[in-house]
Amino acid sequence: MFGMARRGAAFVVRQHGQVQGELLSRPIRKGTTRSGPVYEQSMLVRDPESGETMRVRRITITLKEPTRDGDAALHILSNVPAPRASAAQVARLYGKRWSIETAFFEITTTLSCEINTLGYPKAALFTFCLALLAYNAVSLIKAALRSAHGRQKVNDEVSSYSLSLEISRTYDGMMIAIPAPHWGLFRILSAQEFANVLRELASSVNLARYQKHPRGPKKKPPERTTYQNGQHVSTAKLLAHR
Repeated sequence: MFGMARRGAAFVVRQHGQVQGELLSRPIRKGTTRSGPVYEQSMLVRDPESGETMRVRRITITLKEPTRDGDAALHILSNVPAPRASAAQVARLYGKRWSIETAFFEITTTLSCEINTLGYPKAALFTFCLALLAYNAVSLIKAALRSAHGRQKVNDEVSSYSLSLEISRTYDGMMIAIPAPHWGLFRILSAQEFANVLRELASSVNLARYQKHPRGPKKKPPERTTYQNGQHVSTAKLLAHR
């Protein structure tokens, strides 16, 4: 944060446990977002290396639903001046981070945007661009499914990986069954007509074929215990003593 501030840059970051500071004011409600009400207060943070201090805005979102880790509130630190962005705007801006992270996660895991090689940087960039285009196509399919089956159901149950796998497996056979000239029809459709066709096709999709398999709750790591086979002896200490 201090490095960015020294270079004249603005930041919007989450306050994690290791980032401590001195609260300078009481929280004041500044609006609301879809996640919950938003509060703001001033906070003084200190650079542990240089001892320099900086006054920042501490924006708190009281969450309607706790996070996966059980947090009931989300604290955000920012040096963006209040006239440039309200507390609610900063909270909504930070919320977009999750959408961006999710997008890049899907591009990496389901669309293989990273080629397994140490060379050919131009080829790697080309592959990444193709993955971005493919992500837009998959996002359009998911939007059609949400329109036909409901946003909550698709978001909670449909797997992006399964959709991408279905496309990659079916494409070759589809092009044999329906040659390329027959797909030209879609080029002359208006945006509204094309959306109607997608929605009609999506309404016939069996979502059970693309079911998500969510992982179970995280298990707490076991506590460390003493060695069962006697006290541990450092090899380095033995060699130094020898």
